[in-house]
Amino acid sequence: MSTTPRIAIVGAGLGGLVCARVLQQHGVPVTVFERESDPHSRAQGGTLDIDADTGQAALRAAGLFDQFLALSRPEGQEWRLYDRHATLIRHDQAGEGDLSRPEIDRGRLRALLLGSLAPGTVRWGHFVRGVTPLPHGTARLHHHDRAAEDFDLVIGADGAWSRVRPALSDAQPSYAGVTMVEAHFDDVDHRHPGIAQLVGRGTMSAKAGRRSLVLQRNSNGHVRAYVTFRGPQDWHTGLDLADTDSVRARLLAQYQGWHESLLDILRDNEGGFINRPMFVLPVPHSWQRVPGITLLGDAAHLMPPAGVGANLALLDGAELARAVIDHPTIDEALDAYESVMLPRAIDNAKTALHMLNTLMPDTDSDSDSDSDDAAFPDSIWPANTLPGA
Repeated sequence: MSTTPRIAIVGAGLGGLVCARVLQQHGVPVTVFERESDPHSRAQGGTLDIDADTGQAALRAAGLFDQFLALSRPEGQEWRLYDRHATLIRHDQAGEGDLSRPEIDRGRLRALLLGSLAPGTVRWGHFVRGVTPLPHGTARLHHHDRAAEDFDLVIGADGAWSRVRPALSDAQPSYAGVTMVEAHFDDVDHRHPGIAQLVGRGTMSAKAGRRSLVLQRNSNGHVRAYVTFRGPQDWHTGLDLADTDSVRARLLAQYQGWHESLLDILRDNEGGFINRPMFVLPVPHSWQRVPGITLLGDAAHLMPPAGVGANLALLDGAELARAVIDHPTIDEALDAYESVMLPRAIDNAKTALHMLNTLMPDTDSDSDSDSDDAAFPDSIWPANTLPGA
């Protein structure tokens, strides 16, 4: 570009950070605004499988692929499928040297990206209220303290409940009809050998009817559980979600008849349960071009967690940065980026929605019939696209 653009990224998630990294690699300054007070103010979610064609491609573009591999867990690609009787139906393991989808903790990947940025790139504790388009293709960023700053490009990388999205689209996330209730296990190999045996080195899923139980092994002997079921968003009406014993009793009632080893997922977790209703944006979701403003990741295409959310966010961020670098104007850069990102997002959202309806059928039947392995796709319900993540 003939002049250096003023660029703001709202949200210090994976997509926003990889975008900032690629821009800085090519000498383009950028500021990231993040509402969290510091990098450690909250847990960053579970484990992610980083796909060779999407997330890994983005990390290569950012010059961070080797560092990623050093932190990743290729053995985490192992996947086990059980029925509700704890009968092992399917067991997939990565071959020697298979790096197609190695696992990494989201927090570790975020720390890698943060550490790659110039000091002071991220402004912590900055809540953005909204964005307003201005004449001549610029945009005004409105901060929580009523201050405002003008930029040539504002990138909304602020997730499901984006404050940037309203400048482009009236779409709002809606409940997808499925809830995940999260639970945790520490030092699983010593303190919870039964859970360790179920999950192996990677992920396990047990499914019947409109219910499933998922375990995911993270680093340092930590395992996250996701109790996933189709039902109303207010399934917990009359229940205090802070009352762990009452939540446990309600969930055990829902999974009555499942094998005892699987019910231990509900009985033996450490700490409480975290309610995570699943939200999605309409499919398709797109917008008319607005100069100086765009979206990436969940802000652009929040979809059911079918293992692609984080990967698409990373790819979005790298491709958007590359478009800014390669085109003479911001407008041309956004045309190039959105013409590729939006159709790709729509295709993936359709697939994810179909997967959701296959795994968790939206029918009147509440059958607990065992899943047909042939109809069960090679995916699980990871924490890639949790509301507010």
